[in-house]
Amino acid sequence: MVKNKIKIGIIICDRYRMCAGGKCIRSFQNREGAFSTYKGNTELELVGYTTCGGCPGGNIEYAPEEMVKNGAQVIHLATGLIVGYPPCPYVIYFHDFINAKYGVKVVIGTHPIPQKYYNVHAKLGTWNSSKWKEIIQPILTSEKTRLSYD
Repeated sequence: MVKNKIKIGIIICDRYRMCAGGKCIRSFQNREGAFSTYKGNTELELVGYTTCGGCPGGNIEYAPEEMVKNGAQVIHLATGLIVGYPPCPYVIYFHDFINAKYGVKVVIGTHPIPQKYYNVHAKLGTWNSSKWKEIIQPILTSEKTRLSYD
């Protein structure tokens, strides 16, 4: 028996606008990456999936409203915003803005970081700061899992 249902919205980086969402949906279904926090008998329902609208995120002002109208209790900012080259410079602002304007929980990340992205960002030192280490923690996972998302 399902204890509760959580409705989720996902916002992806516009540079990946043609993405079919396979990694996000897979991690959503398997409770991997940032979705690993929804353990147990929690049922998840995807109620929205769209892009940020391109830099500097014009769709961030409007898309969450529709997701909330569709029942979204949590909005995930997709892993692509973190692993792209460069990572989205607005991701923290998006997080704070959506939470403040719509009063909904916002999570940075969806699927686990693919190993190929992890390797390059490690060489670049992208995620060396304490803030970045905090941001990537839910999507870092094990090397085995990261490799499975390559």
